[in-house]
Amino acid sequence: MNTQQFIINDIAPLDIKEHVQEAQAIFSELMLSHLPIFSDQTYLGCFPENDVRCFETDKELSSYRYALEGFFVRVDANWLDILEAFAQNHTNIMPVLDHDNKYLGYFELNDIMNIFNETPFLNEPGNILVVEKGSMDYSFSEVAQIVESNNAKIYGIFISKLENDVAQITIKIGDADVSAISQTFRRYSYNIISEHSDDLFITNLKERSEYLEKYLNM
Repeated sequence: MNTQQFIINDIAPLDIKEHVQEAQAIFSELMLSHLPIFSDQTYLGCFPENDVRCFETDKELSSYRYALEGFFVRVDANWLDILEAFAQNHTNIMPVLDHDNKYLGYFELNDIMNIFNETPFLNEPGNILVVEKGSMDYSFSEVAQIVESNNAKIYGIFISKLENDVAQITIKIGDADVSAISQTFRRYSYNIISEHSDDLFITNLKERSEYLEKYLNM
């Protein structure tokens, strides 16, 4: 996916010598979390809105240079790397530089999220299955083999959580018997995190059976 078509240039970065009130005015007008800052046409970084709101309005931005956050992406960055940069820096605007460090514009978070929304992982009909296993015990090849052995297509796999040496794996599966796939995962010692209608039916049936057994033994 060529992301260069999403580069925006409608906001001119402020010079570090501008006064704080100029930055505050831009933040009041636009829904931005950060604002790119220049010095002699060189990109320095971004000021976060929350900090700028606390700066003294009659001072130059240069007085608060310490608050600059120096994040950016290169013009040829993959959209997943761009999305990761957004997440790591808690921002909705991402400056774009070429390989000579020339500022080209910025990406908006919504535009990059829309790329993700158009991927088969979200766009194709199917089921989401979430499983977990020890972080040293699982492999993507094993996960794929389990799903495909049940004649199902995989539209995407990613690690959605990694905590206490346990990996949580989210899988987008084409239309298939999710219950059968879940049972296969259980045989390979995976825990099933997501619940589906077939699994819920089995759970309810088991609970009713246990209740009936207790009732008959009274």
